[in-house]
Amino acid sequence: MAAPLVTWDRRMLGYDLGGDHPLHPLRWELTWALASELKVLDAYDVLVPEPADDQTLGWVHTPGYIAAVRAASSSVPMAVGHGLGTDDNPIFPGMHDNAALIAGGSIDAARAIATGQVDRAVNFCGGLHHAMPDHASGFCVYNDAALGIKAMLHEGVQRVAYIDVDAHHGDGVQAAFYDDPRVLTISLHESPLTLFPGTGWATEIGVGAAQGTAVNVALPAGTADAAWLRAFHAVVPGIVRAFRPEILVTQQGADAHREDPLADLMLTVDGQRTTYLALRELAREVTGGRWLALGGGGYSPVRVVPRAWTHLLAIVAERDLDPATPMPEEWIAQAARARPDIPLPIDMSDGQPGPVGYDRWAGHQELAVDRAILQTRDSVFPLHGLDPRDPRD
Repeated sequence: MAAPLVTWDRRMLGYDLGGDHPLHPLRWELTWALASELKVLDAYDVLVPEPADDQTLGWVHTPGYIAAVRAASSSVPMAVGHGLGTDDNPIFPGMHDNAALIAGGSIDAARAIATGQVDRAVNFCGGLHHAMPDHASGFCVYNDAALGIKAMLHEGVQRVAYIDVDAHHGDGVQAAFYDDPRVLTISLHESPLTLFPGTGWATEIGVGAAQGTAVNVALPAGTADAAWLRAFHAVVPGIVRAFRPEILVTQQGADAHREDPLADLMLTVDGQRTTYLALRELAREVTGGRWLALGGGGYSPVRVVPRAWTHLLAIVAERDLDPATPMPEEWIAQAARARPDIPLPIDMSDGQPGPVGYDRWAGHQELAVDRAILQTRDSVFPLHGLDPRDPRD
């Protein structure tokens, strides 16, 4: 079997929203450095992407929006509307080229899987899931996740399942396929009551022939590892098995971590690692291992994101790391130079080495997370021939 692909080109670090903006390319740079130091990248072939051209970007985005991004990317940036030039989505020189390069990374990786060149690929610079057809949103200019799925469909793939575990609702990907029965979108996220973008209710289920192919689990603020994993296992595997996708696309935003400054979930790196193991098992079972994994949010660029996504890279490549693995000295030195004011982690765990345990959902409704589970199951399980009240489904 061919080695998995990792998308990488240092030019993608040019996707830099500037100043103290929370989406800082340091998180990608330190992920690459950590995975390299721990020899995880030895298992990969490196895919140097081509920027997505305007025609390909047009699979998801409008011509007017693409033109606006280009105009805003000049050496003298100008106000162009379309959600650009805001505090969340500031404009910067080269914005179009860098965003198109990240999008190209997910598209090229998706094509490689769809055409049988490889079974697995990772673009941890991708997962920019908030971008909408005609406007930027939530730090995202072009929606590489939706574009990657479109590439798979163009290559003849009939059914794709997208699973988003970012703390924020995967609204842009859901919107791109809300009426397309070929794509199942599942998002587990903090409740819209307390977090941007204010969407992702259990009642958002798709329209027309696609009813039931949008699945949302809105988790209460404060949800930690065990409750989060209970929600995941109560909803995701059953729906994915029923849908029978050919390829799994996942978005691993690391902002559900308890230290993330922009969200209110309470996962650990160990809980996130346990999620990645579950996603790999699901890919093995349902898609024969065909799996495209993307990055996403995550605004603790030193302590959290590099460890979480290095575990992701290791798990995708079947080179699982012991959570007790010490942080490499060279990585510690690089991270300290970049952020000398931040205490650095000592190993690849938050103190729970090994997969995190949880109680499986048994139909109870005592806790807020259990009520959220039941709301989602009631909304979509019957549309897949599943019993929402039967924990076995």
